[in-house]
Amino acid sequence: MSGSKVLVAGASIAGPALAHWLHRRGAEVTVVERAPGLRPGGQAVDARGVAKEVIKRMGLDATVRAARTDTAGAYTVDVDGNVLETYSAEDDGGDGYIADIEILRGDLSQVLYDDTRDGAEYLFGDRIAGLTQDADGVDVTFASGGRRRFDLVVGADGLHSSLRGTVFGPRERYLRHLGLVLAFCTVPNEFGVDGWMIDHQDQVSGRSAGLRPLKDASRAMAMFSFPAAGFDVDFRDVEGQKRLLREQMAGLGWLTPRILEHVDDAPDFYLDQVAQVVMDRWSDGRVGLIGDAAFSSSPMSGGGTGLALVGAYLLAGELAAADWDHEAAFTAYEARMRPFVEANQEIGRLHVAGRVPRPDAEPSPEPDVDALMAVVERAINGVELPGYAGVPDSRATA
Repeated sequence: MSGSKVLVAGASIAGPALAHWLHRRGAEVTVVERAPGLRPGGQAVDARGVAKEVIKRMGLDATVRAARTDTAGAYTVDVDGNVLETYSAEDDGGDGYIADIEILRGDLSQVLYDDTRDGAEYLFGDRIAGLTQDADGVDVTFASGGRRRFDLVVGADGLHSSLRGTVFGPRERYLRHLGLVLAFCTVPNEFGVDGWMIDHQDQVSGRSAGLRPLKDASRAMAMFSFPAAGFDVDFRDVEGQKRLLREQMAGLGWLTPRILEHVDDAPDFYLDQVAQVVMDRWSDGRVGLIGDAAFSSSPMSGGGTGLALVGAYLLAGELAAADWDHEAAFTAYEARMRPFVEANQEIGRLHVAGRVPRPDAEPSPEPDVDALMAVVERAINGVELPGYAGVPDSRATA
């Protein structure tokens, strides 16, 4: 059934990546995004292992690399700024703690949008207000008042997915708070950040503050984290989030007070819980989910972008390979993706556990290094990328 009409909700990373592959496989793609335009900035995201291969198959390797943050590496410091540990972007073939493909979320979103804007329809400043599905399609009502019919609808609208809530139930059913909160914003680079990320972690309180370089050397990205057993701050209440951040960072030391002075003027402040999405199924009839909406591994996994890119490749490929039989395609997509997702989610949980102090004050047990390395390898390369020979590809790459 070539020419299938697919509606994708969300225009961050997973949505435009899916639009790329759906268009190449012969679908008519519409992407709806509630924001009035692409959201700039955001945290730095990474591509490692198999995700880098997906970028190559998209024909975007050179473009993505040109938009990287060009971070040479990272070092941790004590409260006085003394260097404790150093990591290079060249470690582990570019797949280490600092990946050789590290790019701001907003910059990667822009690359993917520029690549797909001519092949897909984008509806900014709108959202899905309601939908009903039957055996042959999905009737969608938009908040703007429009009504349209699609063959499939895919939610790529992030951790707090509205589409997931509409079709699969309340977010509390699927969200797993991991006990940590992260915040990011751009600040003036008055701190001498020069290509290396700096991270200060207080082992007693579990809090951290850091700075990472940006392509604009006059600016830097500020990063904060703090433990929180619960999280009840409205993710739309930015002023409330800033108050919470100041309260939690009080007394941390290092450069933290100076960095916090710039929070009020930051154009892109972001704060949210470190959470994972755990679901038994990522589809319901003709509605599917992808990216953080389906299987967030949390920013602490370092693999969320890889999951989005790989998931987009596999979902579009399986739909085309199944001649757009959505039931068969969703089943195959989930079977291929789930072990990869589970490995990345395990990495996320392990990383948080290493940062959040244990309530009983007992030190964390020493990790089984061999087992840990096996999980890391599965999280980076643990999924097969079929060639999908014989399925349509309007922009075949070598």
